[in-house]
Amino acid sequence: MTLLVKSSYSHRFLSSSTPAMSVCSSFCPQLPSYFRQKPINSLPTKPLFPLSFKVFSSQATGVSAKADELPGRIGFLGMGIMGTPMAQNLLKAGCDVTVWNRTKSKCDPLISLGAKYQPSPDEVAASCDVTFAMLADPESAMDVACGKHGAASGMGPGKGYVDVSTVDGDTSKLINGHIKATGASFLEAPVSGSKKPAEDGQLIFLAAGDKSLYNTVAPLLDIMGKSRFYLGDVGNGAAMKLVVNMIMGSMMATFSEGLLLSEKVGLDPNVLVEVVSQGAISAPMYSLKGPSMIESLYPTAFPLKHQQKDLRLALGLAESVSQSTPIAAAANELYKVAKSHGLSDEDFSAVIEALKAKK
Repeated sequence: MTLLVKSSYSHRFLSSSTPAMSVCSSFCPQLPSYFRQKPINSLPTKPLFPLSFKVFSSQATGVSAKADELPGRIGFLGMGIMGTPMAQNLLKAGCDVTVWNRTKSKCDPLISLGAKYQPSPDEVAASCDVTFAMLADPESAMDVACGKHGAASGMGPGKGYVDVSTVDGDTSKLINGHIKATGASFLEAPVSGSKKPAEDGQLIFLAAGDKSLYNTVAPLLDIMGKSRFYLGDVGNGAAMKLVVNMIMGSMMATFSEGLLLSEKVGLDPNVLVEVVSQGAISAPMYSLKGPSMIESLYPTAFPLKHQQKDLRLALGLAESVSQSTPIAAAANELYKVAKSHGLSDEDFSAVIEALKAKK
């Protein structure tokens, strides 16, 4: 596996001797250091596409990428809470970006920044060298890639499709099959991170699939993210993302219980947040989400309906390998209750409301 991390001035590859670092966004817990192994020292001498690349830090002080150092035509499908800021960062870096969304008006802010527009996924794919897709769920990901006027219809030899949606491994493998049948290359690269990390170019990419395509799009991933992992065969990226989000959802459910319990026994929940943030169980999610949760405010960074969807998919993954996950199963039920109270589009931290409703 490979990990590449943005620094202020350059990219530094980390080996197993490097101190442990977070592989999640500010809303995820850390993963163990054994996920970081041998680095890749350079891009292949013969890239998949006849394009020029240069790995650089989009955060470098006083440094910006030149347009002729970036890949040619980039497609982006899905202008939602994540896709829009990701495409914006590509545009800001000088990329030639073509966008599509079911609701065209969501593309207008990107068009005003210089993006091109095509009316269907297949037309985007046909006009671009590499096409990214960020869709809400497995059904949408399949439809946009493989349905009528789907991206696969516009793919062919020399092109690449990178699905950065969070889906299950089976869905990712189905999309892979459709894309590869056209002669194109496929990479799954779900992201760890939510709205703010997407805006700041601080996502973590969990990639798997065609290694040559991974190396080819690496500069683009580095524009949109702070680190990236290559995990091998298609399905591994999806599995890693589901495990991470299973942990995150369970953590938020338990944190919600703690906030309410502290208040009910006469403690100040704000002090609890401070105590937790200074201890061994500290996670950025707690200090970032806690204060607004105490005020019953849930500005959406990661919709609750998506967290519940990811828990459902993670439970399915666990079932497929006969792994018991009782804590995640209980958390999933709590998110389902929250959805029944009309909180689907609120931030996933609104799961605390499901516990209040049980009073």
